[in-house]
Amino acid sequence: MSDKPTIIDFHSHIASEMCFPKSFQDGVVDNMTVALASRGLPVTRDKVARMHGGTLTDPLCDELVRQMDEAGISESVLLLPDFTYALKDSTHTIEELIDHHKAVVERHPGRFRVLVGVDPRWGADGLALFEKAIVDYRFDGMKLYPPCGYKLSDDLLYPYYEICAQYALPVLSHIGATSPVLDFEIAQPIYVDKAARDFPGIDFVLAHGSVHYPDEVAMLCNNRPNVYVDVSGYEAFGATALNTLFRRGINHKILFGTDWPVFRLQGRQESLVGKLYKEGAFPESMSEADKELFFHKNAARLLAKNKLKTPTSTPSPVSSRKA
Repeated sequence: MSDKPTIIDFHSHIASEMCFPKSFQDGVVDNMTVALASRGLPVTRDKVARMHGGTLTDPLCDELVRQMDEAGISESVLLLPDFTYALKDSTHTIEELIDHHKAVVERHPGRFRVLVGVDPRWGADGLALFEKAIVDYRFDGMKLYPPCGYKLSDDLLYPYYEICAQYALPVLSHIGATSPVLDFEIAQPIYVDKAARDFPGIDFVLAHGSVHYPDEVAMLCNNRPNVYVDVSGYEAFGATALNTLFRRGINHKILFGTDWPVFRLQGRQESLVGKLYKEGAFPESMSEADKELFFHKNAARLLAKNKLKTPTSTPSPVSSRKA
């Protein structure tokens, strides 16, 4: 691992069916089936469903840690989107999923951070649960999934943003397309703009921004000091698509991310990292310093702001916050 770059993967998930409702998975399988069948491959939907299910077999992240070691990934940020409000076939409550992520972090000390999602429509109970995850469990920020039915500048999110601002925690949001069971239109990056203005102390990360709305994302990153982008999803489009992103003057805003286990069928973590070099993701003019920013320094800078992980922090109790 000594000849590999130090890496923080800012976009990963626990590979378990408990984290993804069946309706969400069914939509993914439908798209995979259409894509494979159109190439003349002898596949049935049932076979594709079994292949997809085979990627969700690492609930405690033991295999992920092994692959992180191979690839030189020192830490991964586990993202926990809350599908449980929008998709009623979820097998676990969001509280149960939060507790499971806590168990994974404790099982692998020093290897994982967690950005936790709670759908803002859960009301006061959801807000209290989110604050418990941040203050008691020491999770590292918020994960949002607008395709579930809300915009990034929705007033319902502002109490959550106040907590994130208080402790200097990042907010990462999915943007663009996802499983066809959910809403794409509501997940446009421009909807972060008002929130980014109203909460200058929060770093907002637009996930998949190298492949979904890349021009709009680059505009926001160039002009909003607290807007960032992760490159998760590059695996589906080819790493050369990143070459343009790295020439936009925002290398201090770009975060590495694999979206594990979404692209698990395409190879191990090590091969996904290697793909960046083999397919010419980096412009010849890109400095080694900028590559270090991309692979780990940008992520480390955002995560290091967490006031709850400094010795002088004194969190206020949930009960003292306004409902």
